[in-house]
Amino acid sequence: MKCKVAELETELRDLRRTNDTLKMHVAKALGLHLDSPIPGTGFETTVGRKGSNAAAVSRRTAPVAVRGVEIQVPKPTETPPTGVEFRVLGPVEAAVAGRRIDLGAPKQRAVLALLVSQVGQPVSVDVLLEELWDGSPPPSAITSLHAYVANLRRVLEPDRAPRKPARVLRTRGRAYLLDSRMVQVDVHRFGDRAMAGWQALDRGDSQRALREFDAGLALWRGQAYAEVADATHVAPEVVRLEELRLWAIEGRCATLIAMGAHEIAVSELAAFTQAHPLREYGCELFSLALYRAGRQADALAMLRAHQKRMAEELGIDPSPALRHLEREILHQAPSLG
Repeated sequence: MKCKVAELETELRDLRRTNDTLKMHVAKALGLHLDSPIPGTGFETTVGRKGSNAAAVSRRTAPVAVRGVEIQVPKPTETPPTGVEFRVLGPVEAAVAGRRIDLGAPKQRAVLALLVSQVGQPVSVDVLLEELWDGSPPPSAITSLHAYVANLRRVLEPDRAPRKPARVLRTRGRAYLLDSRMVQVDVHRFGDRAMAGWQALDRGDSQRALREFDAGLALWRGQAYAEVADATHVAPEVVRLEELRLWAIEGRCATLIAMGAHEIAVSELAAFTQAHPLREYGCELFSLALYRAGRQADALAMLRAHQKRMAEELGIDPSPALRHLEREILHQAPSLG
């Protein structure tokens, strides 16, 4: 039980660090400015009126991370000359020159998923064997792995001449790698769209922000790397991508609030906070959307229910940001808009 509580507390701290970074973007977009620091908590923001879209949220300076894994949004990639695209925000798929290709049997698909998760980095034969056969590869495993790689090379580069070196799925010593210069991955496009959404929101371009967030979230078809999501070498990437997805959903909801679409934001945040009750920033956005939709009592009730859950399940007091927002809503502060 103690280990479980410690694990939950660690997760909560990581989520709060993530929430704090998200708030930095929204604080800027909604016209907030820094006030005096609160000891032990970082920086509390107060509202600098900027039209009707000012909001009371808090921010603290911290890297975006989850369970110690720092989130780095991938850089844009140019269109590869081979036209190979991988889609791993769901079951693994691949397309060559715009046409979807057959990736074969489950283990062959798993080989590709493992390689895409480490695109540009060599994945050793030993790691592939261990992951594909759960640590107990049979004597024939290495022969099967070579066959999977040969089949993948054939479908990824259908026009490659016999005995000509592979350009996409390369051999590197006793390892294989996907050449990052030759492929596109939907993970990168999603990261680009999510970052573009936050940047547009920072500039006050809500329409552009909404388009970017929607385009990025539309790339998701299920759990990332579905075939190998639990693999030791893939699980951290799955966690990172899920955190980025939630980050984009919160950004989209912040955009709806900035646009004045409070009822729509309320509807989406109701489902979001029910599915992710420990995400403090989602809770703050939900309270603000409720208040701006004319539902002050519901906004206060939601905040207090969240605080009670934290106290009963984790023994943690509400953050200064939530206490500040509760006071602002209780007193109908003009700064809330």
